[in-house]
Amino acid sequence: MSKLTNKVALVTGASKGIGASIAKHLAAAGAAVVVNYATSKEGADKTVSEIVSAGGKATAVQGDFSKAEDITRVFAELKKQHGKIDILVNNAGVYAFLPVEATSPEEFARQFNLNVLGLLLGVKEASPLFPAEGGSIINIGSGVAKMSPAYGSIYSGTKGAVDSITISLSKELGPRKIRVNSLNPGLIETEGAVTAGVVGGDFHKLILNTTPLGRVGQPDDIGTVAVFLASDESGWVNGQQIVVSGGQTM
Repeated sequence: MSKLTNKVALVTGASKGIGASIAKHLAAAGAAVVVNYATSKEGADKTVSEIVSAGGKATAVQGDFSKAEDITRVFAELKKQHGKIDILVNNAGVYAFLPVEATSPEEFARQFNLNVLGLLLGVKEASPLFPAEGGSIINIGSGVAKMSPAYGSIYSGTKGAVDSITISLSKELGPRKIRVNSLNPGLIETEGAVTAGVVGGDFHKLILNTTPLGRVGQPDDIGTVAVFLASDESGWVNGQQIVVSGGQTM
């Protein structure tokens, strides 16, 4: 029996990159996966198709996790399809590296509304759907929470908040056997990181020079760890930041 058989998982922002990899790995381990997306139906359908082709179970559900009404609708659809949730992966997020002179209320709200408030509202909606035996919430943080690079004040702030929120939620939900951890990647070679110039630029070179394993990460490096955090194998792991960065600590 696969380690996540009979489990139901929701992965937010799973149309590509880290989210898609996590969704595929959870499905390969036996979970029925709800693949959430905000705008890329094509990407979400591709993730679902790859899961189903490999013998897994998945459906795509649209919803922008920066909007409270969309979050409520996504969980209503999940409840209709499955009646419960066992694994919530809060992966949806946005980022921008900007000088402080470019800081604006709009950009602050854009990042915090999705990366922080969307996460909290997702947990709020998921909480009553967890069964009596509990489950696992995995918040996707980032190495920037500790590294705090130049021009990343807003984004680093959102991911620092995710780390703190993770600890608070682990204490609040732990008595219900719902474990809450954050999975904090280093630089991962995703489509978005390439498009933004993060991969292939000076920052990429800096990461390579300060990473003991001598490479940047791939989405599958994160998907495998997500399966561990979702499964009973991590049943005594709660309130932790699991850094997956090849040893990069700068």
